[in-house]
Amino acid sequence: MKKIAKLKNWYETYERKISVASLASGFFVDALTMQRIDALRENLWIAGNLLLAGLCIVLLNRGKSEGAKHFWLSNLLQFSFGTLLGSVFIFYFRSATLSATWPFLLMLLVAMLGNELYQKRYEKLAFQLSFFYFSLFSFTIFLVPLFLKNIGAEIFVLSGVVSLVLLWLFLEVLRRFAREKFIEGRTHIWVLVSLIFICINGLYFTNLIPPIPLSMKEAGIYHSIEKSTKGNYIVEAEVRGPEKYFTLREPIHWKQGEALYAYTAIFSPGSLNTDIAHEWQYKDEAGEWVTATRIPLYLSGGRQGGFRTYSNKYNFTPGDWRVDVKTLRGQLIGRISFEIIVVDQIPELVPEVKK
Repeated sequence: MKKIAKLKNWYETYERKISVASLASGFFVDALTMQRIDALRENLWIAGNLLLAGLCIVLLNRGKSEGAKHFWLSNLLQFSFGTLLGSVFIFYFRSATLSATWPFLLMLLVAMLGNELYQKRYEKLAFQLSFFYFSLFSFTIFLVPLFLKNIGAEIFVLSGVVSLVLLWLFLEVLRRFAREKFIEGRTHIWVLVSLIFICINGLYFTNLIPPIPLSMKEAGIYHSIEKSTKGNYIVEAEVRGPEKYFTLREPIHWKQGEALYAYTAIFSPGSLNTDIAHEWQYKDEAGEWVTATRIPLYLSGGRQGGFRTYSNKYNFTPGDWRVDVKTLRGQLIGRISFEIIVVDQIPELVPEVKK
């Protein structure tokens, strides 16, 4: 008991530093281990953390939780939420185009940092359950499409319904084992849950949630593209120096009458096949983006490196251009930004193999 008390005192002295270190190490481990959103191991890891968090919430609010028991349960709850939110954040970050979906990613990041910085407030049941439901809803958003092998507005709505049903089942368990605290905080619980539900739905229907489980693995603008007998794509790109890593809008030299090709490799899990579109857009004199061409394309799921496809366009005006890669309902999967420079002679090109 003395050793446990000594360890507890040491932890309380360095609690904030340990918390920050746990956050960084959790991100590092998740970034290395969370590879495929449709992998059984990754989904069991997230589901396991949800179960662990739920168990801690029940035990913390069942009667009196004091001393060492309260200390370990609170920190175990903090760890499970931190790991859970970190895992979900990585999946959503890989699936996101920051310029269009940053509000939802910011919500995830704030929730994760809040878990690390405000763990003392875990003593309040409503606060615990708001974190629990946010994590649960974020998980069902990509779990339900994996099961149904489909995406779209109706699938997202179903994900929300599933998250509410699962929460209701958990609250029934909580009410049975922690009736007093549940009755005391139920009004605050449902207010916070309703706010989270409304905010996430609002972000989705304004296309500010990444179209998870889709994610763009690779993309670029090229001067030619063809498929080899081995199934690889051979593209021709302009010679670039180290500055290409610091350029937000790649300069593309274009000669009148020649085509440019937008190549994309988009990951879709398992047998989730869907339709996407390449929208070629330019910025007009008023600074507004105008769609010049919209090309529908088919997307087949299951390939680790992403399903490879491309579109082309022949007519351009000098200035800023982009190709938005979208779902049929307009969610942005990825974006290729570039600048058209009209020339009489195309500069040196080099072949690249896309496997």
